[in-house]
Amino acid sequence: MATNGEGENYLTMKSAVVKEDFDEEEEEEEDHNWEDWNAENDEDGNDDCDDEFMNSEMLCLFCNSLFSSSSLLFEHCGSAHHFDFSALKQVFNLDFYGCFKLINYIRSQVVENKCWCCGITCKTKQDLLGHLHEADVLKDKVLPWNDDKYLRPVMQEDPLLYSFGGDDVGEDEDCISVDKKELLRDLSSFEEISIDDKDPIDQFRSELRITCDNGDAVASASESDFDNGNPLEEFKVNELVHANKGALSNRKVNDQKFNLSSARVVSDKIKNINENYFGSYSSFGIHREMISDKVRTDAYREAILNNPSLMRDAVVMDVGCGTGILSLFAAQAGSSKVIAVEASSKMASVAAQIAKDNGLLWSGSTNGADSLQSGVIEIVQGMVEELDTVQRIQPHSVDVIISEWMGYCLLYESMLSSVLLARDKWLKPGGALLPDTATLFVAGFGKGGTSLPFWENVYGFNMSCVGSEIDKDAARIPIIDVINGCDVVTSTAVLQAFDLMTMKSEEMDITAQVELEPKIDTHMTPSSQLESKTSCHGLVLWFETGFTSRFCKEMPTILSTSPHTPKTHWSQTILTFREPVTIALGKNGGESSGAVGTDSCPATKIYSRISIVRAAKHRCIDISMELSAIGLDGRKRSWPAQLFSLT
Repeated sequence: MATNGEGENYLTMKSAVVKEDFDEEEEEEEDHNWEDWNAENDEDGNDDCDDEFMNSEMLCLFCNSLFSSSSLLFEHCGSAHHFDFSALKQVFNLDFYGCFKLINYIRSQVVENKCWCCGITCKTKQDLLGHLHEADVLKDKVLPWNDDKYLRPVMQEDPLLYSFGGDDVGEDEDCISVDKKELLRDLSSFEEISIDDKDPIDQFRSELRITCDNGDAVASASESDFDNGNPLEEFKVNELVHANKGALSNRKVNDQKFNLSSARVVSDKIKNINENYFGSYSSFGIHREMISDKVRTDAYREAILNNPSLMRDAVVMDVGCGTGILSLFAAQAGSSKVIAVEASSKMASVAAQIAKDNGLLWSGSTNGADSLQSGVIEIVQGMVEELDTVQRIQPHSVDVIISEWMGYCLLYESMLSSVLLARDKWLKPGGALLPDTATLFVAGFGKGGTSLPFWENVYGFNMSCVGSEIDKDAARIPIIDVINGCDVVTSTAVLQAFDLMTMKSEEMDITAQVELEPKIDTHMTPSSQLESKTSCHGLVLWFETGFTSRFCKEMPTILSTSPHTPKTHWSQTILTFREPVTIALGKNGGESSGAVGTDSCPATKIYSRISIVRAAKHRCIDISMELSAIGLDGRKRSWPAQLFSLT
């Protein structure tokens, strides 16, 4: 994938980092008048904001109940949800940070409808509440929350995290008195700050995203809970207003000075993140891999060079030019001007040198007749969103926008939002995008698409236990690898088709339902096909992008990453089932025994609902997969949803 000229950005306004950085910045900005702010401090010099965690009502770990103290909350959890905080604290000898991680771990499990104790996934939150049980199964086991990632709060400004360690939970000798500012300072190292032009509450919802029970789309826990009165805080940083959405939202509406300073802190973080990210694309090995991908590079070359009516004398913008290979093709095709946009300063310099070495770099003044021009390619270093601050380009002045923006599973680490922004801002009416369509496909794969066959016979020895362990891990992590076309065991379905000329940025988050049937083997007789069974071990996703006849009138082109075509550096994205599903063409009706999807009752159809959404982590995507199967006798079997994070 070409170096991103930008990308959609994700904003995580974590209160710990913002508050700490604000305290430091406050001392430096002596030219501001802070009298109104200081007037809100109490007589002892303690900020009201510092006490809000203690004064806010606390949300139960499992349901929507609110409590004024942690002792009342934990008493409720013990009687209603079989969760004895004090007993756990003593049995496992948890210090303050152990308790802190336990609370965050439980919240992270609950938003996924998972039992914090045994890990079972329930269909609904109500099912989870009915499932909760005593924690005896944890004895003599590794604590699942014993990971520093749970030092990162799941719920922003969770008051329970700052009140359970004192007298509120008892008079034990091991209770720890914690200074809040010191705690925030310690935890700041676990915060991740990234940026987005979306409202911060959308990002927060993304962090707590789970699958809806009622139908069509992936929703977030916070999104559904807001509608049901869940007291989670909603706020808008752009308008510098904190809108009270429940008891946990106690920030004062007039604390605008704090917000202004916080925005400056985040802005500095944004700059550093972008520099680090685009700097990571300065490795020449990455660009060699992409250019060496013959399927990829030839598709763009053919679309650009073999459609002269589109490219000749055209003003072209290359979004995320990398080495500038697509810009070179555009210049070779007879374009009058190529604006090559690249965010990485190193790669922008490299692209300029390459264009210069090939006599294609534009240089000169803008003084009319005195202008000196030696080529048509102009390198512009900067992100698309900030292009106006670097180079003034007239709105709607570009004839063609070209970009190689695709990532794994099409949308991972993609810069499609940058391309759409460039389209809306600089493309002329009737202008062209290359490519102009993108389509995601899905199919089921068999045992040959896993590592199981390899481990079943290693120099004559059976090591299938290793393959089983790998397969189990694969049910939690998406795999980027190549699936052979012969290992596809079901029909293929379109997951989503994008028209890049009309789509909006928010349409990058998709949910679709597909129906897959056993693949017909043309080498078998009809009767043999009905008796044949095979195992489907998971779903494989791939994409195609189209340089269609809408713009490429002389020679349309397709760039495909299908298992049935030569492999590309994108490979395919593999989502493995928790257990294989036996499928067969068979006949509907008749008697059968056993669970649907087993050898005794093969499935004739597999239904799946798949959601692919932009994750809270910058440039990553979250994938959820729900699976059900129809047996030979018409019975239906469903499996719990699986969640994958492509990071």
